[in-house]
Amino acid sequence: ELGPVDLLVNNAAVIGPLGPFQESSVQDWWRAMEVNLRGPLLLVHAVLPGMIARHRGRIINLASGAGTISAPFFSSYVTSKAALIRFTECLALETQPHGIACFSIEPGTVHTAMADYALNSPEGKKWLPWFPKIFEQKIDVPPERAAQLVLTLASGRIDALSGRLLSIHEDLDALLAAAEEIRVQGAGGELRPA
Repeated sequence: ELGPVDLLVNNAAVIGPLGPFQESSVQDWWRAMEVNLRGPLLLVHAVLPGMIARHRGRIINLASGAGTISAPFFSSYVTSKAALIRFTECLALETQPHGIACFSIEPGTVHTAMADYALNSPEGKKWLPWFPKIFEQKIDVPPERAAQLVLTLASGRIDALSGRLLSIHEDLDALLAAAEEIRVQGAGGELRPA
């Protein structure tokens, strides 16, 4: 009814169970994978055929800096976001010949309901004692900064960096200037297809 989808932004997430893995419900742990990874997979799968047919489109997956680190007592969220980052990289390589750009973004720590849970729940207070420091030190990020990054990616100006995890803290112009070198080196130093 609304016409073709040219931009997909996957932004849903749950924090998952907090605490030692061996004490976590496997069902709750897996639910984070369902929401944080399977949800985006299903939406991408639904819109991708139309994007390929039109030879254009952009897919933006809201990942997290947590997907780039190992964090104890937070494994379902970290694992799901790491998988989302890798899925985005693979998808970008597959869809590049079809004129589609794919990005994962690290929006910074934004004060959301999920952040409130991490800050105020007994589990969050016990297992993520470092989390309140982000807000105490005022290094949290207003939601408008993440929205601005999404708008910039939606514009097509950064398409040469398709496949990359981009952070709101990065200088996009500097990255764009080095796009060819980044493409050749890839995320882990391996050669990536053109």
